[in-house]
Amino acid sequence: PQPAPPANQADSSDPLAQAPAVAPTVNRELTQAHLDFGLALFDQLRQATPNENVLVSPTSVALAIAMAYNGAGGETQVAIANALKIQGLDIDQINAGNQALTQYLTQLDPEVALEIANSLWVNEKLPVRADYIEQMRTAYRAEVAVLDFGLPTAANRINDWVKARTRDRIPTIVDQLPADQLLVLVNAVYFKGAWSEAFDPAQTAERSFSLANGDTIQHPLMAQSGDYRYLETDQFQAVSLPYGNASLSFEVILPAPGIDLAEFSAQLTPENWQSWMNQMRSRPGDIQLPKFQFEYEADLIPALETLGMGIAFEAGQADFSGLTELEAFINQVRHKTFIEVNEEGTEATASTAIGIMPTSIALPPDSPFEMVVDRPFIAAIRDRQSGTLLFVGAIVDPR
Repeated sequence: PQPAPPANQADSSDPLAQAPAVAPTVNRELTQAHLDFGLALFDQLRQATPNENVLVSPTSVALAIAMAYNGAGGETQVAIANALKIQGLDIDQINAGNQALTQYLTQLDPEVALEIANSLWVNEKLPVRADYIEQMRTAYRAEVAVLDFGLPTAANRINDWVKARTRDRIPTIVDQLPADQLLVLVNAVYFKGAWSEAFDPAQTAERSFSLANGDTIQHPLMAQSGDYRYLETDQFQAVSLPYGNASLSFEVILPAPGIDLAEFSAQLTPENWQSWMNQMRSRPGDIQLPKFQFEYEADLIPALETLGMGIAFEAGQADFSGLTELEAFINQVRHKTFIEVNEEGTEATASTAIGIMPTSIALPPDSPFEMVVDRPFIAAIRDRQSGTLLFVGAIVDPR
């Protein structure tokens, strides 16, 4: 076994150890559940597109689903708890824990921008329980807005909120909203941190990078020397690059030559992950790291079904009686992320949108009007999409 660090040296593999004044408020069981859920979700998404970049924010997804969980009942509530790995916690522990964790993370390092925001968008024509709305306001500090989902501006309002919370990096999270959408829950996470020690751009050079298929490309790799928390086994190398005051860090795990990423990922269990983080020790070394930037998006429903949440997506089976008197189910879970890593540091952002839909409902019809076209009138033919007027006329004598 590795020797323990000196007692006076905080183990930076555990950021909670660095903030003793705040740490007691954080529910360790909940943070463990987030880790377990996050790695399980990442594994599902990575397997779905093994030859493409994947980036998921477990925090964003877990917070959005937790908001939906507050309105779930019966088997649906049990299924969501199992998928989120929170079976041992009651609703008050989950809500208080998420609130404390959000507060803790966003105040962790004054040198790093870390913002977490929630919102709840409600259909003005459908019933959503007032106590549910109030719970979202208090426990998740959700901004609440009541919209007419029949108008195209409804999706724009939600997208504008996400765009603002992600500093324009994620301009849209929902496309079109059905007029009978009951509500949409949205989470946004934004992170921007400078490396504790910036990379010198003069050291960045085009170097070889081997792709999964064996091809080699030339790509800009940054280079730096220093003391880093590091771990090496016959399976992999791991290094931790700190941001700001070193409360937050960028973990890089590189499978050994000859071990492909898909094969190695099978070892990425919560137990192994925590063991590796705890075994890292400060060592001098040289590192080369690619600069990169990409966007990722996924429909999370297939992955969440595999993780046991299937009932929540089944019309007629799902139970969201805690948020509405109508029969309702989750009809969409969209997740979008963005990341850029360069010499200065990292910018990463994520948004998760969960749509909840009534099983079958006819919206109450508007009261009938009467229009008698019995005098001269204007008529037009136009393209609704662009607003182009193809014809416009005045009819004064219809004979």
